[in-house]
Amino acid sequence: MSPKNAFYAQSGGVTAVINASAAGVIEAAREHADTIGTVYAGRDGIVGALTEDLIDTSAESPGAIAALKHTPAGAFGSARYKLKGLEDNREQYERLIEVFKAHNIGYFFYNGGGDSADTCLKVSQLSEKMGYPIQAIHVPKTMDNDLPHTDCSPGFGSVAKYTAVSIREAGFDLASMCKTSTKIFILEVMGRHAGWTAAAGGLASEAEGQDPHVLLFPEIAFDEEKFLAKVDDTVKRHGYCTIVASEGVRNADGEFMADAGTTDAFGHKQLGGVAPTLAGLIQSRLGYKYHYAIADYLMRAARHIASATDVEQAYAVGRAAVEYAVAGKSGIMVSIVRESDSPYKWSIGEAPLDQVANVEKMMPREFISEDGFHITDAARRYLKPLIAGEAYPPYADGLPQYARLKNQGVARKTGRDFQI
Repeated sequence: MSPKNAFYAQSGGVTAVINASAAGVIEAAREHADTIGTVYAGRDGIVGALTEDLIDTSAESPGAIAALKHTPAGAFGSARYKLKGLEDNREQYERLIEVFKAHNIGYFFYNGGGDSADTCLKVSQLSEKMGYPIQAIHVPKTMDNDLPHTDCSPGFGSVAKYTAVSIREAGFDLASMCKTSTKIFILEVMGRHAGWTAAAGGLASEAEGQDPHVLLFPEIAFDEEKFLAKVDDTVKRHGYCTIVASEGVRNADGEFMADAGTTDAFGHKQLGGVAPTLAGLIQSRLGYKYHYAIADYLMRAARHIASATDVEQAYAVGRAAVEYAVAGKSGIMVSIVRESDSPYKWSIGEAPLDQVANVEKMMPREFISEDGFHITDAARRYLKPLIAGEAYPPYADGLPQYARLKNQGVARKTGRDFQI
């Protein structure tokens, strides 16, 4: 039997290491040429499959694919495009199968978070019913670290490292000027429902009074009076106060403090900036001079300060996805299994997609201090290994050198357009 081809796509918000997973998939597939033929990538994620806009990764040299391991963002393009349920829009899923069949694709590697896990599961289920079985494997990725049934999510470790380093450096800056200048600095970080990224900022503080002084999590309802009292007390004791705030901070009624009133393509509320909201509150109530920064894309694209652990794990889950597929598995997500904290040891596992899709893993309460403003020793034990090690990209003329692929297209075979 001739080898079936594979389809790989990147989904949702990209990370500093998602391309390392792509490299893992492509390099492992090339080692299994007797089982897997060409690896096609979707241009702009799953949209590339629906519109039959495929990229032939075999046109890329081994060196170019290897360079993906130190290149941020999505080399083939990603998309915030959620396929609806089978009952609501079966046509989309049937279109995927139509394109896969036309290009002799028997393997589907979907690199993303909870929404992509749901799509991956549905493709696996529907393809069986349609008589063209697809081995669908979910490759985990999310900087939010909220995927269940995996110790951590590739993409998180590097964002965590960025957050901890950035707030430590900003703290040194503030401490040197607070006597006559700014006394408040707020770093807003990504994290819609789960506070993992904000928690990582807490690693910068190794002793009482060190930065950051205050962490704000979505899991802890924001109490205005309690917060202002904490900030005021910190300034009076240390001369200044540094804060790491999750974009998803909510009030006691469960409403986002920074709800912009719009939603994205996945149906998630767009958040409009919690940092300026907090800064305005502090200024109006306490009168302190402030500065704030919204890390946003800078934190998720920061490959120059990636965690070596994160890069290694991102590559490993990509390779493992291919090995699982070659072994005949489908409808699973590759997972990371923690075996010990110190020394940190981990291995590769698997989780059924029906237990992963659309499920979010929140910060456990035991990771958050009693007053709700910092992390505990348990959180430190969990987080520290994930930011360990440096994996700098190559530099030339003072700038990091990142891969730019040919992204050579493939001729269409279905003979029809499909509107998304």
